[in-house]
Amino acid sequence: MNNQFSIVRYWFVVFVGFGLFLLAGCEQLPADEEFYQIKIPPEKLRQIETLELAKAEADVNDRPDVNEAEAPPEELELTLEQCRALAMENNLDLKVQLISPAIAAERVSEEEARFEAAFFSNIGYTKTDTPVATTLDIAGSKVDYTSTDLGVRVPLRTGGTVTFNLADRRTKTDSIFSIFNPAYNSGLSASISQPLLRNAGNRINTYAIRIAEYERQVTDAQTKLEVIRVIAATDRVYWRLYAARKELDVRKKQYELAEIQLGQARRFVNSGERAQIEIIRAEAGVAQQLEAIIIAENNLRDRERGLKRILNKRGLEMLTPTVLIPATKPDPIPYDLAKRPLVGKAIENRMEMLELELKIAEDISTIDYTRNQALPLVTLDYTYNISGLGGARDDSFDLLFDKRFEDHRLGLQLLIPLGNEVAKSRLRQAFYQRRLRLATRDRRRTLIENEVLNAVDQLEANWQRILASRQNAILAGHLFDAERRQFELDLRTSTDVFDAQTKFADAQSAEIRALAEYQIALVDLGFATGTLLGAAKVQWKPMVPKSGIK
Repeated sequence: MNNQFSIVRYWFVVFVGFGLFLLAGCEQLPADEEFYQIKIPPEKLRQIETLELAKAEADVNDRPDVNEAEAPPEELELTLEQCRALAMENNLDLKVQLISPAIAAERVSEEEARFEAAFFSNIGYTKTDTPVATTLDIAGSKVDYTSTDLGVRVPLRTGGTVTFNLADRRTKTDSIFSIFNPAYNSGLSASISQPLLRNAGNRINTYAIRIAEYERQVTDAQTKLEVIRVIAATDRVYWRLYAARKELDVRKKQYELAEIQLGQARRFVNSGERAQIEIIRAEAGVAQQLEAIIIAENNLRDRERGLKRILNKRGLEMLTPTVLIPATKPDPIPYDLAKRPLVGKAIENRMEMLELELKIAEDISTIDYTRNQALPLVTLDYTYNISGLGGARDDSFDLLFDKRFEDHRLGLQLLIPLGNEVAKSRLRQAFYQRRLRLATRDRRRTLIENEVLNAVDQLEANWQRILASRQNAILAGHLFDAERRQFELDLRTSTDVFDAQTKFADAQSAEIRALAEYQIALVDLGFATGTLLGAAKVQWKPMVPKSGIK
């Protein structure tokens, strides 16, 4: 009775332990991450649809009703700092890139988990009925054999593997020569297998972890570069929007002046002082200014959509009619910049250089690893085993724990590739890759130096453009006033006035563009040095999506 209870308890422990192990490895994915299958109709892939513009015409009745509380504002003033904050919070390019560090960190965890201990179990049952020749007839030899193994396998950072195993065997036969029937065999063993040359040592076996960690830092560098790029792009679009809005104001002002000129021409014609052609000339000038307004408005809408796309703010989508008004004004200040320190700062701060340094560190680790892989494979194996035997399971385990029967096994395995060309080729590839990376680093350094010097020269040139365009705008304004007075004295035609007015408008537009381009040149200089010029320090954090997996 005790023997039967022991058997039941034994199998209960085995199956409960195995079930808990399986449940521990199960994770529940979120509902929206479950596997799904999609089937695309062939005509969707092979048939090109036509665009019918008549069906795309706007219809007032088709427009959705918008709650006044949720309606987007007609105008919205934004400072440069607010645009940067909104871009950091909502920009889609950043949302894509900010997930990459979380993926890279999980790859590091994956490589570190290769040294986790593993539980293993083998359960088997065999029933045989083997024919055996006897002196009288052919008889059967029936055997019922049950085996169970429970153990733990522990990978070592030295490259070896330690295994602990508890074995239980039950054999029942119809043989008359069997003393124990059924017979129980038990065994407890501990073994270690350790490479001595190839794959030996902590540095070699943590190679994959180091590479994953380097790649994680490369991903962080790429993410930081993307953050800088998005903020720099926000600044550029902001200043171009500022220039487009000022350009529209100039064109509207010139249109008003053209209307005044037209009215003055009509008065002179009606009074008989001028010919009818003056009205035609003035109307042509008004039409020309109207065309300039249309072009400026379209350019402004393009700039607004570009800024809305970068900001990606809810309620401020690209389809919304909200007019964006830049509240930050340009503040051009001349700088006398020393180029050599800026080049050094750029080489120190540019994430492209840091990425190359990390790649070179990877190459050095790869050379070390492939050099080890070219060594012979020498493995030392040692196994210590204790055995037990009895007519009952309790008797077998009692004998096992008495440690009366102990085994020791020691082995040495040797494998030497003849020629070893595969390993040598991989070693040469790793060496060449490092040389390639060093040459790339030198080339990248010269490219960065060129970018910084170009940015400095562009900044100085844009400052000179501001001075020149401002002077040109002042003189063009004086010329326009003079031409208008000459027209009043019947010394100039409306065409001459509109020519001077066009030059005046172009000079004002050039001054506005010079101011915006100077601010953009500051942004480009900061980007070339791997920094954010004039902005507060920005810190980013990786975005870790909720997976439901512990």
